[in-house]
Amino acid sequence: MEISSQFSPESASFVPDSRRAWLRLAVAVVIGSLGSVGMWSVVVALPVVQTDFGATRGTVSLAFTLVMLGFGLGQVITGKISDRYGIVTAIGAGIGILGLGYIGAGYAPVVWAFILFHFAIGLSSAATFGPLMAEASHWFERYRGLAVAIAASGNYIGGTVWPPIVNWGIQSVGWRTTHIAIGIFTAVAMAVSLVVLRMLMGAASRRSHVNAAAPRVNLRLSTNALTAILALASISCCVAMSMPQVHIVAYCGDLGYGVARGAEMLSLMLGFGIISRIGSGFLADKIGGLRTLLLGAVAQGTALLFYLFFDSLTSLYIISAMFGLFQGGIVPSYAIIVREAMPAAEAATRIGIVIFASVFGMSFGGWISGVIFDATGSYAAAFANGLAWNGLNVAIVVLLMLRARQRLAMA
Repeated sequence: MEISSQFSPESASFVPDSRRAWLRLAVAVVIGSLGSVGMWSVVVALPVVQTDFGATRGTVSLAFTLVMLGFGLGQVITGKISDRYGIVTAIGAGIGILGLGYIGAGYAPVVWAFILFHFAIGLSSAATFGPLMAEASHWFERYRGLAVAIAASGNYIGGTVWPPIVNWGIQSVGWRTTHIAIGIFTAVAMAVSLVVLRMLMGAASRRSHVNAAAPRVNLRLSTNALTAILALASISCCVAMSMPQVHIVAYCGDLGYGVARGAEMLSLMLGFGIISRIGSGFLADKIGGLRTLLLGAVAQGTALLFYLFFDSLTSLYIISAMFGLFQGGIVPSYAIIVREAMPAAEAATRIGIVIFASVFGMSFGGWISGVIFDATGSYAAAFANGLAWNGLNVAIVVLLMLRARQRLAMA
């Protein structure tokens, strides 16, 4: 891998794939890992918060629902801010909201206040995912796919690091103090990281996409039409993806293996998901975003099919590792496709819309899988439902690839 050594602060023009680009990306991953705390802390805190407020599990679980809703809507809002005013402004606004959200949750007098503050937490976390992937895509040409995948990995890194830290804090000083401490720490650490990123980006250009490379794939579709198609594909793949991710713990409990085994399998998925995201970036730089998405979707469907036929403890560990290895690169592939086929000036907004669709797909998929289980008393039909949605995703991607091939033949 060749990296240019151009890193002079006085440099008049930014060089894609340069040393400065990689340094920017490293700082972006740090910011993404810090900002993703909102996606993971609520899961750890739920049992303790439920006991403290004397609430039902269903009521307290609404905090996670609002985190996801805020995270989804925030992709579009912060994406629009990033396209218009720059990523620094988008993340800067997110930092303030994240800090206030955690401090507010720590001081919440009633459970409903705790729940509502988590909407703000999810909203602020959004700036460190979709918009950050879009921004990273502007810094690279040769290694664009890899850069987008690495930027997206911050979310999974946070999922690996934050839960044990939050759990230790709750056990040591209580959930209220832990939330307040998270708010203060993330606000300070992200602010420092953002200052470093701003220095690396330089003062001359407010928006990196001004001089970004033009799209290199022409599907002869309007940006609105392509966004809608990708959003539908994203919903389809994430309904399928949610089945193991949301229900693997309960599934292991039903099989008699215990929830601890299911939690280990979930961690295994996320760990291999990091590998998958990085690997998919390398692959996208070689064969393009559409082909990478197709391979990931077909592989994900294969893993879901294995869940239908094998349920021994050993096989579930193996299949869960496979599932993580297959699915981790799917969501970043959508961001790569957007950047390959749409104008750079709209990338953050369009990626935000597609990511919002994926969040909806995860939420809907987790819910509908539970409904199917309640109706049938088994997860077999829920896995089959996931396979059907995955098939829809594959069909959409194949049609887009055929259209791209036809346009290439006509050129």
